[in-house]
Amino acid sequence: MPLDLRDDDELIDPTVHCSDCEAVCCRLLVIVEPEDRVPRGPADPDHEGLVVMARSEDGWCVALDRQSMSCSIYELRPDTCRRFTMGGGYCRAIREDYR
Repeated sequence: MPLDLRDDDELIDPTVHCSDCEAVCCRLLVIVEPEDRVPRGPADPDHEGLVVMARSEDGWCVALDRQSMSCSIYELRPDTCRRFTMGGGYCRAIREDYR
């Protein structure tokens, strides 16, 4: 039975690095929890009343610095983003889906 990478976040691929990625995780819907310290500019209520990270018209998170392809609010990023493990199963699956 094939391994579902989304369920395999314990196995980290050491060859995967944010520095050579197209920041595909920055295209995911990110719900901001009340305990998150995200500045209110990048976080907006959506149509269902949840606070989510705002996205630009082309689908990228507004906190993404397009020149460096890194998070401009990294120290204040939501807990959801903090749990996205570089090289983990979900990271690898999202990268594969994007290709």
